[in-house]
Amino acid sequence: MFKLNRLTDYAVVMMSQMTRSPDGLCTAPNIAQETGVPLPTVAKLLNALAHAELITSHRGAAGGYSLDRPAEAISVAEIIQALEGPIALTACVDGAVGGCDVQSFCPMRGNWDKVNKAIHGALSQVSLADMLPGPGDFMPGAGDIPGAQAKSVV
Repeated sequence: MFKLNRLTDYAVVMMSQMTRSPDGLCTAPNIAQETGVPLPTVAKLLNALAHAELITSHRGAAGGYSLDRPAEAISVAEIIQALEGPIALTACVDGAVGGCDVQSFCPMRGNWDKVNKAIHGALSQVSLADMLPGPGDFMPGAGDIPGAQAKSVV
């Protein structure tokens, strides 16, 4: 089964929450409170997302974090790559070194790239804005996140 890790899921939740900020700035404690993601995890993810230039850190008393671009201009593929590296179902992608012990004589060598490129293309077509809940959509509370205390998400 192809599955994203939990931190990537949390990053999408956090970035979705960041789109709701009226002034565009969110603090780590505020994001943790609003999403139910534990503060140490929020801090770790904010650092990774800033390093990938998806969000910007603003220092100072009135500082916080903001999205680098509008939600419509940030793809799900970018978020996944920021946290998990290249999007690929297999280790044998063109240009990969040391990913497979039988690469030199594998009859499938290079053919998985078609699948990997299709998946990357599909995820690139889905924006953060597409992931935002619409009116009346279910918004999970912190009780749905393992280890988090139950809170309502507004």
